[in-house]
Amino acid sequence: MSQKITKDMTFHQVMQMSPEVVKVLGQFRLGCVGCMGAMNETLEQGAMAHGLDVNELLKALNAIFDK
Repeated sequence: MSQKITKDMTFHQVMQMSPEVVKVLGQFRLGCVGCMGAMNETLEQGAMAHGLDVNELLKALNAIFDK
């Protein structure tokens, strides 16, 4: 069963799932590794703050686990 990343998960939770997550976040120009907000900010909040489509971000992140 594959893992499922949702928009209400925090960046910290998602980054703990796989090292590949950090690479995908980087593709979206999200430098979450050093950001203090990553502990509490949800993917949806972060995407909105950076002018990104959360659904595109989720699609890319979930593709990691569809392999």
